Amino acid sequence: MIEQRLQLLCDLTTDAHTRIQQDFKNIDPIVGVSQHMRNNGIPADVMTIDCLRSGKRIIIVLHDEQPDTISYQFSFKDKDPDIKFNQIPSADLTADAVYDWIGRYFK
Repeated sequence: MIEQRLQLLCDLTTDAHTRIQQDFKNIDPIVGVSQHMRNNGIPADVMTIDCLRSGKRIIIVLHDEQPDTISYQFSFKDKDPDIKFNQIPSADLTADAVYDWIGRYFK
């Protein structure tokens, strides 16, 4: 189940990333997945989507203890994230939602 959630997030983001590159020539997001939290005993996976041009970052967290919830935050690469993350139901995270986040925040 845990790996399925991460794979779904990766698939959604790949779709959004492909469309962003077609629609916005000035945005070239860099996507990364980290399991460092999991390796340090925190049951969560993290995806970051970075815009090198602006230094902006989107952080998406999949926490094992909240399988029906996605936590996310709009932040910056060179700053520590805020303690408070926004949350949405997992079912509401779609490729269109990720596309919208990237398009609006990185413009």
